[in-house]
Amino acid sequence: MGARLRVVLDQLVHVVDQDQATAARELTAGLVATAPSGCAVDAIVPAGAQVDVTGVDEVRTLGFGRRELAASWQLGIAPGVGGGMIHAPTLMAPLVRHDRVHDHDQTTVTVWDLCAWDDPGALSKSAVAWQRGMLRRAARHADAVVVPTHAVGERLAEIARLGDRIRVIAGAPPHDFAVPADAESRRGALSLPSEYIVLTGSADTLAAGFRGAVAAGVDAVVLDAPEGSEPRLAEVASAAGLPERRAHVRGALSAADRAAVLSGASAYAATRTVAGWPWRAVEALTVGVPVVASDTGCHRDVIADGGMFAVPDDLPDALADAAGNGSARLRVLASDRSRAFSWAGAAERVWSLHADL
Repeated sequence: MGARLRVVLDQLVHVVDQDQATAARELTAGLVATAPSGCAVDAIVPAGAQVDVTGVDEVRTLGFGRRELAASWQLGIAPGVGGGMIHAPTLMAPLVRHDRVHDHDQTTVTVWDLCAWDDPGALSKSAVAWQRGMLRRAARHADAVVVPTHAVGERLAEIARLGDRIRVIAGAPPHDFAVPADAESRRGALSLPSEYIVLTGSADTLAAGFRGAVAAGVDAVVLDAPEGSEPRLAEVASAAGLPERRAHVRGALSAADRAAVLSGASAYAATRTVAGWPWRAVEALTVGVPVVASDTGCHRDVIADGGMFAVPDDLPDALADAAGNGSARLRVLASDRSRAFSWAGAAERVWSLHADL
């Protein structure tokens, strides 16, 4: 029998981050599809979880729910997990002392973003403490730490002593992410206008995007807004010159709704500057929307020649161009760039990583 790669699927019941939960399932499916001959994919799950990924072989169901496991693993207590090759698609991993040389045990983890260090106000205090604590454990016990971009890797190297253990493996959009047949009715159900641009970011970075909507002469739709942030974002829009009635703030949406919203946009702007995987930017590329992004290392790593980059002062003009004269060219570039990302490709690199270890 060949190698067995054991994947931690901790968010099957209790979802902490929907994007990361989806990525874990998509990656696991990719690992099954690309498994080398004689190799198998197993799963490690909390109590009460049912694995919904076809092709997973053995499932180790632990005796605790996710919340209890998170607390236990943060303390380095991981009873019942067992050894072997363990890959965690997030920082949630049984990071304990093990012997890679003699017992062939491996543990790798994934860091998708560095909000807990560079924008802690965007998370709860408990989430910040947990992520920082788990990274400290990873620095001691992880055989490799996977990051989605080189820029994240460079920043992570400043935060933790990981040496040559940082490996870059990009993410991807959901494998079935596409414009739904009922996109127009979905946009109607969300009460969206006929013409708009889509923005993502924080209250501190969205002002430039709102000014871009003013410059383009269209409304602005904000995605992924935290619950309760609507009044604050309405104030930011108003201060940027966009009337409150033209700022449409929406929270977390389903993949189908996101595809419908993005596909109906004149352009999309990623205004956030924290190092991390730009989930919505990749989805915008996938449906061929003109993309404008803050000029950061992560955005350049991911978007590359598939969009435009701008500093905050120049972003409004860039958005106006993307929604106007530059639209046709940027739509082609976006679609071309989107082909660089797939979960099958990511899975092949994960298999290679564990083979190298």
